[in-house]
Amino acid sequence: MFGSKGIIGLDVGSSYLKAVQLSETRSGYELELFEMLPISPELIVEGSIIDAIRLTESLRELIRKAKIKAKDAVIAISGHSSVIIKRISLPEMSEEELSESIKFEAEQYVPFDIEDVNLDFQILGPKEEPGQMDVILVAVKKDVINDYVSVVKEAGLNTVIVDVDAFALENMYGINYEVEAGRNVALVNIGASTMNMNIVRGGISVFTRDSSIGSNFHSDALQKEFNITYEEAERLKRGEPLEKVKPEDAAMLITSTSNEIFSEVSRSLDYFRSAATHAEVQELILSGGCALIRDFGRLLSEKIGIEVRQAEPFKNILIPKKFETSNIEEVAPIAAVAVGLAIRRPGDR
Repeated sequence: MFGSKGIIGLDVGSSYLKAVQLSETRSGYELELFEMLPISPELIVEGSIIDAIRLTESLRELIRKAKIKAKDAVIAISGHSSVIIKRISLPEMSEEELSESIKFEAEQYVPFDIEDVNLDFQILGPKEEPGQMDVILVAVKKDVINDYVSVVKEAGLNTVIVDVDAFALENMYGINYEVEAGRNVALVNIGASTMNMNIVRGGISVFTRDSSIGSNFHSDALQKEFNITYEEAERLKRGEPLEKVKPEDAAMLITSTSNEIFSEVSRSLDYFRSAATHAEVQELILSGGCALIRDFGRLLSEKIGIEVRQAEPFKNILIPKKFETSNIEEVAPIAAVAVGLAIRRPGDR
């Protein structure tokens, strides 16, 4: 049970590849490995792999750079065009019975041909009404899964689990935060081209939503406005100086572009409030590249009127001396999904 099982949590994002490996100890988790590598923005667009050859090369580079010895990886997929997550209500039945009828049950909720998707489900438990139960249904397009799995395989790793970004956030939250019954917490991961939201109540998912919006908005606006490269725009977003651009001009543009992202977060929260009872969200935990943009969390909090905290995916994870802890803390919010993937093991639910 203890010691390294050799499983890598691999978050294949559209601007960074992130790898996390954790070992289980008697007292919890210990960090074995954490590495990230920037990739060109044109390799993955809207969650679909556009350039598999270059993505494979980047993954191989990450494996070399991180000296990854493990052979097994857990990956995740997200994106409103390839992943459907629905909380549905069904007559009570056993897991075996649901396994047999899930295709039939799912047909009315999945807008794709049921033969083109991989289905999974989790029974959350009985509803108030007798004889009914709550189930989370997940459908992911097979061709999207196959694209990711084959790139990972070409890079030399074997995919043992395909998860969904929103649920990886929930796993990360579960090991690092005190779960309070009845408290709604929005886990929001905003990367370069996707936003994942998972609202958990008492640690259990009650609402998920993916949107194709992210910090590429900032990069595009900065590139156009100041006639700079993508790399230079990335530096400005992190608050680094750039000779040809005044820091205050960059900051103003970043703030005005952030408004579009804030509106999307706000719309998702409104949607949750209208769809659910007991629907006030008490706090928002922000992860992904946007969490590293200066003032982004504070401005988001002002906009939505909810306390926003930066995600701390390594909060309860022991970080050995060999790691530069200051570096890890600086970029930690980017690792939220990878940490959530790294605790998965084949056979768990």
